[in-house]
Amino acid sequence: MSRKYFGTDGIRGRVGQYPINPEFCLRLGWAVGTVFANRGVNQGNAPAHILIGKDTRISGYMLESVLESGLAAAGADVSLLGPMPTPAIAYLTRTLRADAGIVISASHNPYYDNGIKFFDGQGNKLADIVELEIEAQLEQPMACVDSERLGRASRVADAAGRYIEFCKATVARGFSLRGMRIVLDCANGATYHVAPRVFEELGADVIVLGAEPNGVNINEGCGSTAPEALQEKVIEVRADVGIAFDGDGDRVVMVDAQGNLLDGDEILYIIATYRQSKGTLGGGVVGTVMTNFGLEKAFAAAGIAFRRAPVGDRNVTELLHNEGWSLGGEASGHILCLDLLGTGDAIVAALQALVPVVELSKPISELVKGVSKLPQVMINVKVKDPGLVAACEVLQNAVSAKQDVLADRGRVLVRPSGTEPVLRVMVEGEDGDEVRQIANELAAVAQSQN
Repeated sequence: MSRKYFGTDGIRGRVGQYPINPEFCLRLGWAVGTVFANRGVNQGNAPAHILIGKDTRISGYMLESVLESGLAAAGADVSLLGPMPTPAIAYLTRTLRADAGIVISASHNPYYDNGIKFFDGQGNKLADIVELEIEAQLEQPMACVDSERLGRASRVADAAGRYIEFCKATVARGFSLRGMRIVLDCANGATYHVAPRVFEELGADVIVLGAEPNGVNINEGCGSTAPEALQEKVIEVRADVGIAFDGDGDRVVMVDAQGNLLDGDEILYIIATYRQSKGTLGGGVVGTVMTNFGLEKAFAAAGIAFRRAPVGDRNVTELLHNEGWSLGGEASGHILCLDLLGTGDAIVAALQALVPVVELSKPISELVKGVSKLPQVMINVKVKDPGLVAACEVLQNAVSAKQDVLADRGRVLVRPSGTEPVLRVMVEGEDGDEVRQIANELAAVAQSQN
């Protein structure tokens, strides 16, 4: 069934505009609280227990308060976590035995966007049927339970400490980063107060960028979507490695000692080949249609099975479950280690990539030499209706024609973003100049259809 509000990763939009406004989010909180009460998640008629966490956007204060009010009106108890990475909320939802977790974040988007994401009691993304139940409840008149049944709210004082200990526990007890200089870029986002502590407590000499959030500087010229400052800092301070997170802490990219950027594809390769050498890979690896073909070839050479899912960590997770595998991810830096957590975690993924660096005493640049990536260009074309433009005959004919030109030397992928009002034009091939020219031409065709 089609959804009216939920996209590929919750509900997202411009703050102040429907549906990311106080009125809708009040009703959303009420609808969520009502659905979980009606699903009988607790025994003995105990109220539903819902966690709320957020990133550092200024709008998080407003949205947190109205969601809390809506949940309380439905009779649900609320635990407030404050600014915390998205995967931390997934982890805490499970370990605190809550019935659901809510994340107020628009991930890598600018501060003026925001969104609402959800986890079930096991820390996994909500099942389709639950999202549809919430949408159906949103169409009902809002009501309030009797006063004696109203929900209560409290703050979880040790949320950060719990999550930091979890991150450290994902590596062996004897694992140490002593002697390593690491630059962290926290994107002025949700990892700003937890990521430095994780790496410092594991012994690293840590230099921190992007850890002074003011409500409007999240992802602004920093983090995984703008790693240039990190690359420069790594070279300046002669660091061993640089690590950049996105605003909500579920994406990561890395930088080697020479300032070269390593995206999600290369991080996947490091983790997968190390686990294969240790006999702990547990099958193959899942990427997406955006995964560079060079990574697929590298996995084939290493004897590692590889499958592609549609874009989105939800789709990667689903295919991993279907295959019975645990490792997957996207070039953007969403890395899933399902043996450790049911959702993408940037801090955990970075630690997993550093394990072979420490154990093998090799620089991270040495660990990606088996990957030779093809030139790949992606252009984000701003359009009013990305889905409509993507489906138009003029653009589809242009895509087919360019794919014929590339033949088996490359590929073209044009798709609407699930999180932004843009059409993503991706071209990959052996010849970088040809790839850029084709991408620019297709972007121009898409823009002409706006």
